[in-house]
Amino acid sequence: MNNCKSFKPSIDNNSKILILGSMPGLKSLKEQQYYAHPQNRFWKVMGVICNEPKLNKLDYDLKLNTLLKNNIALWDTIKTCKRDGSLDSDIQNETPNDIRKLLKKHPNIKTICLNGNKSYSSFKKYFPDLIGKYNCLKMPSTSPANARYSLDKLIEEWLIIAEHVSSYNANSAKQKRIF
Repeated sequence: MNNCKSFKPSIDNNSKILILGSMPGLKSLKEQQYYAHPQNRFWKVMGVICNEPKLNKLDYDLKLNTLLKNNIALWDTIKTCKRDGSLDSDIQNETPNDIRKLLKKHPNIKTICLNGNKSYSSFKKYFPDLIGKYNCLKMPSTSPANARYSLDKLIEEWLIIAEHVSSYNANSAKQKRIF
């Protein structure tokens, strides 16, 4: 049984959307990069949302910066756990990240997207009070283990985030013009 520990969040003061995974898989933990498994469709989906079609081929830091430019932050619901392999269903002895503290430090977050069932169930278990305070969206997992969803179907489901990005960016532009 492997001891797994999530990464630090990728976030800045402009972030308005927080995407929470459950716990990075073995490939991601080894590479110390979110969604590092080449078959995970996260970066392809985000490429469509951020209007950056080749996002999945960019250097990792450029990927994170592209999300931040689009007001999207990344983190995980689970801070530590024990798990063999990469499947969420094998997670045991989980402890949550301090999401309340992160949200207090970054009050511009308006929407929380939960990438997959395990992220959603853990969030609901540890942070039920946040569900009513934020626009929380349960999203289908981008993991290759989620074979029910084709890439096109994932993109279709995740496009709701693009609407939030556009809405937040439009509001920011209006506020900038006022001053």
